[in-house]
Amino acid sequence: MHILVTGAAGMIGRKFVERVARQGRLGDQAVAKMTLTDIVTPTAPKAGFSVEARADDIAAPGVLEALVKDRPQLIVHLAAIVSGEAESDFEKGYRVNLDGTRFLLEAVRKLGGGYKPRLVFASSIAVFGAPFAEIIPDEFHLTPLTSYGTQKVIGEMLLADYTRRGFLDGVGLRFPTICVRPGAPNKAASGFFSNIIREPLAGKEVVLPVPESVRHTHASPRAAVSFIMHAATMDTGLIGPRRSLSMPGVCVTVGEQIASLGRIAGEKAVKLIRREPDPVITRIVAGWPERFDPVRATELGFKAEASFDEIVRAHVDDELGGKVA
Repeated sequence: MHILVTGAAGMIGRKFVERVARQGRLGDQAVAKMTLTDIVTPTAPKAGFSVEARADDIAAPGVLEALVKDRPQLIVHLAAIVSGEAESDFEKGYRVNLDGTRFLLEAVRKLGGGYKPRLVFASSIAVFGAPFAEIIPDEFHLTPLTSYGTQKVIGEMLLADYTRRGFLDGVGLRFPTICVRPGAPNKAASGFFSNIIREPLAGKEVVLPVPESVRHTHASPRAAVSFIMHAATMDTGLIGPRRSLSMPGVCVTVGEQIASLGRIAGEKAVKLIRREPDPVITRIVAGWPERFDPVRATELGFKAEASFDEIVRAHVDDELGGKVA
C-alpha cells in the first residue's frame, strides 16, 4: 500500500505517520511507501518501508498532480489553515482550505483509468452554525459562522460529490477540538483548551481567555489518529451518501477541564492558570456547538475517550513520559 499524507508536519499528521511506521501496516495491508508533504518538510520516521518527505504548496499549479501520479491507494488530507488564521487572513484560508482540497480531488479525478483511492478528509465541527440545539444530531444543518467552517463545508460537499461520481472513496471526519495538543501554541481559536492543561503540566503559567462555564467537546490526539486509522480501513459501503461524520468526544466545561487537571497534577498546577478575558476569542467560541450525539460514527465503530481525565492522562503518558512537573 502507498499512502499520501498532506499536512504531515502537523501534530495529527505526525502522530498518524509515526503509528503507521511502528505498525508497518494498515489493517490487513502491508505499507510499501508513504509520501509526506506539508508547507515545510515533514520529519520522516524510521520505518520498514520507503518514506518520501517533501515541502509543497498544495494550492500551487501542478503540485497535487505530481503528488498523486503514482496512484496512492490511501490519501489522508490534513493540510489546512487553522480557524483563527483562516478568519484573520481571508485569502490564505480560501487558497489553502478550499483550493487545496479542490485541486487534490481534481488531480485524483484526472488520473482516471479505474483509479479510485480511499480519501480521508479532515473536517471540523465548525461546519455547524447557530442557532444550536442543546445536543447536535447527525442531521443538524450546516450553516457555519466562520470562514474556516465555510471552507470545511464546501470540502465536505465536494468529497461527497466526487465519491458519488465514482472518482474516489471519501470519508470526512468532523473532528471535535483535539486536546491536549503537544508543542507550542498555534493560531487556532481553540488553542486555549490545550494550553490550560499542557502548560501547567509542564510547570508553566498560562492564560485562560474565556469563562469557566464555556462548554465544548474534545478528543485526544491518540483518538484523532484512531479515527483516521478506522476511516482508512472501514467498510465504506455502510456510510451511505452522507460521507462526513461527526466524531465522538468528551463534552465538558472549562471548569471541568481544570478539575481534571487538579485531580491528576494537583492544585499547584491549577494555580498556574491566570484569567484574562479576551472578547474576540470568547465571541468565536460562542459560535461553536457544544455537545453532539454522534450516532452514525459510533455505530460505524469510531471510539474516543470516556472522560476528560482519560484525555489528560493520555497526554501525560504520550508526551511527558508518565510524569508531571
